[in-house]
Amino acid sequence: YDLNGSVPLQIHARYTRIELLAAFGEGDKALTPTWREGVKWSKANQSDLLAFTLSKTPGRFSPTTMYRDYAINQTLIHWESQSGTTVKSPTGQRYVNHEQQNTGIALFARETSDDRAFWCLGKASYVSHEGEQPMAIKWRLEHRLPGDLYSAFVAAVGLENLFCVLVVPPNGMMRLDKNSLST
Repeated sequence: YDLNGSVPLQIHARYTRIELLAAFGEGDKALTPTWREGVKWSKANQSDLLAFTLSKTPGRFSPTTMYRDYAINQTLIHWESQSGTTVKSPTGQRYVNHEQQNTGIALFARETSDDRAFWCLGKASYVSHEGEQPMAIKWRLEHRLPGDLYSAFVAAVGLENLFCVLVVPPNGMMRLDKNSLST
């Protein structure tokens, strides 16, 4: 993983928040700053560090932090910003225009809040968004999720966000989401 040539992380390895902060050069000498929320702006690397939990337990997350974060497929991630973020805010504009502003987006995910370490998903680029407060953003990963990690991510959020793919000869592939399936 190399955002600007100075971040010593490996794609799809696991790291704690303290290890991530140290890798991005955040902190003063041996002291790293606190990082409780899932969003951290790394001024030193001009990058947004987005750490999220896939399976959220209502007792451990407040109603305002029950964001819907999940892997759409092996290259696309659906992520929701903090609840106060609007498209016109400086943060919202940084997310949408990060490539033009020459800033980076780094994604880190864990399956549950019991996991201390996050999977390093690497650099991502903005694809689109819907709404605001929170913004529902679709990110494209620079490095595709391996099959076993993608499967674990899908299992962590349950079947509600799972997309089915059916092979229907001779027309090729059809994509159905949960709303187009009858019960």
